Amino acid sequence: MNSSIQTIPLVNLALVFIPVFIVIGILYRWSMEYGNALYATSRMLVQLLLIGYFLTYIFESESSWLVLAVLAVMVLAASWIALGTIKERQRPLYSKALCAIALSGGIILIVVTQGVLSLQPWYRPSYFIPLAGMIFANSMNSVSLAAERLEGEIDRGVKYSEARNIAFRASLIPITNSLFAVGLVALPGMMTGQILSGISPLIAARYQIMVMCMIFGSAGMSSALFLILVRPCFTAKDEKDESCLK
Repeated sequence: MNSSIQTIPLVNLALVFIPVFIVIGILYRWSMEYGNALYATSRMLVQLLLIGYFLTYIFESESSWLVLAVLAVMVLAASWIALGTIKERQRPLYSKALCAIALSGGIILIVVTQGVLSLQPWYRPSYFIPLAGMIFANSMNSVSLAAERLEGEIDRGVKYSEARNIAFRASLIPITNSLFAVGLVALPGMMTGQILSGISPLIAARYQIMVMCMIFGSAGMSSALFLILVRPCFTAKDEKDESCLK
């Protein structure tokens, strides 16, 4: 198969923003928060352009310490963003989210990079960083859904054990739907990218199986650990423990 991938000219790339601005226009027309969507799109553009240059430097440096520093930033940022849905308790729950994402995601990252792929060197940046990004991003989304749903159920007066189960189930909905849809409704990003770059679809399928198991595990383990760690903070509401409520 052809191993080359087509380069997208910047002028052509600009065309893909047309539907983005259509959606932003609809938000504006319907008097919704169009500013947030505009900010998110602008931030995405700047972040991806910057990370493109930054990753080029990291891949060339072959520094294990630099790779670990990038992972630390990923985990710290993911843990904070995950709690964006519960701003009133964001600070006291941050350490719990950090522990859940770092521990669960870290275990899965080690299994995948050192067990499944057997990377040489162990920190090979071109594999290690993208895989870590997928793992921690899915952990972040799962913890965010779990936190939001847990708080909502507790505020409705549901007992913690029942609220925990509801929150855990809700946190797995996106990835579970992805498991059902993959190969039928959509070809995920990694598989599509590999096929476009000329990799055999059979090899790309193996990598995608690894990725789907990886992100399902990271989502489930992170949200479960988070729900276990935050139990004192949410049961403390009835005990007037202000340390977990501010």
